[in-house]
Amino acid sequence: MDAASFRTIWLSDVHLGSRACRVGLLLDFLRRSHCDTLYLVGDIIDVLSLRKSQAGTRVVYIPGNHDDDFRALVGLRFGNIEVHDRCIHTTRAGRRLLVLHGDEFDAIIEHRSLVAVVGAAAYRGLLALNRFVHWLHEISARPYWSLAQHVKTKLGKAQRYIETFQRASLQAAAAAGVDGIVCGHIHKADLVERNGLTYCNDGDWVESCTALVEHAGGELELIAWRPNIAVVPAAAALRDAA
Repeated sequence: MDAASFRTIWLSDVHLGSRACRVGLLLDFLRRSHCDTLYLVGDIIDVLSLRKSQAGTRVVYIPGNHDDDFRALVGLRFGNIEVHDRCIHTTRAGRRLLVLHGDEFDAIIEHRSLVAVVGAAAYRGLLALNRFVHWLHEISARPYWSLAQHVKTKLGKAQRYIETFQRASLQAAAAAGVDGIVCGHIHKADLVERNGLTYCNDGDWVESCTALVEHAGGELELIAWRPNIAVVPAAAALRDAA
């Protein structure tokens, strides 16, 4: 498949080093995708992604709760690599987006984290089953499917947490006086419009294997990276949210 070129790519929640990380799909995506700016929006632990800076790509690293040690480097710059706690990205179309990981919203949400909602032991078991399902699908050449994502869509408490997280994110965007927000943290990719603000969650590379991209004209899309690529256009996502 030919390489794709984007103005901007956002990735988060890679969790490189954990058994659940879908590193093969991530590397395939990085090899086939070029961009001017790459945002690593927390929970990465991914030196491989940082190598894009050697090819002239501007890399913005925003630490999350699982790579919290990197927050000691906020404000520093290493060649084309910048480390920020949060920043504002302006799209080619002029839309200003607040970019942050999202773990700061745990403090204002009742159950603190999605893992706490599901239950830490149950979530670990779910991810283990998820890896087994991935293996079965690979050896049988079936399309990628995430058991963990499916279960969370059926769990009422998880859905309520996700909705509360989205509201908190949009409130932060409104307070910052911008047009929307890009975040990660909750492993639930989404691209919706709410009250004139855009909510973008770039998902993860443990369950959904998704990235948010900006095209040359400023259009935003969620890409679900699979052996057969599936693209979710922004317009379709907004229609679904209506």
